[in-house]
Amino acid sequence: MTADALPAAPVEVAARRPPLDYYLVLRRRDDPTSIESVEGIVVEEFTRHRDFTTTGLDSAGWTPEVGWWSSAALSRGMRTDPEVLARVVPSSRPEAETVYRRLGAGRLPDEAVLRTYFLDHQPMPSAPPLRLGPAQPPAGFHERRVYRVLFAKDLHAEQVASLRAAWRTPVDGTGTSVASGRLDRGGDRFTWDLRRVGHTPAWCLDLTVLLRTAAAEAVYPVLSALTNALRKHGLIPVTTERFS
Repeated sequence: MTADALPAAPVEVAARRPPLDYYLVLRRRDDPTSIESVEGIVVEEFTRHRDFTTTGLDSAGWTPEVGWWSSAALSRGMRTDPEVLARVVPSSRPEAETVYRRLGAGRLPDEAVLRTYFLDHQPMPSAPPLRLGPAQPPAGFHERRVYRVLFAKDLHAEQVASLRAAWRTPVDGTGTSVASGRLDRGGDRFTWDLRRVGHTPAWCLDLTVLLRTAAAEAVYPVLSALTNALRKHGLIPVTTERFS
């Protein structure tokens, strides 16, 4: 995979916060996504350690009848309750703006205002990085990191095929990975693999980072772009862990 196959770096980590994640909540499970089928909107943001692993989750929901409200239980249900999972669809901000306007609420508040609705923070357990793979990076690199992003929901065969095409996964790929990719950027190397987790409708993305440069901030734009690509294909991110 070449650098131009990934989106441009979505955020300068030190300069501003990354954009929020948006979801549409359908009235019934497996409804087609249309304005008439949408019951509400959920807006979320992960909080992170300096190494970009997850420390917690903030969220706010909106329905025309109630307005804005905050509930950590809703975000947990979006990731653990099959009935809720079946009614939640990842969305973009423009899609959420259209739904918000057509449901009679006018202009969707900007993200600084939406963050003021985050009143029920959900902390997530954290631990020092585990060791997965060799401790020392290969020659020419000064640091090796391995991240794992866990996702809820499932992927259809055509969605997997779309990811394989976008990431230029080799046709003769082996192992448990169903889609993989590679990117060399600024002397740093990124490789990743997408796998199903057990026999449940859940997935994980393993990202291995080999740093040649001194800027660890180079990690987050790629990690974020890959996570967002999987959101666009229907998955819901659960947490980001680090193994080295």
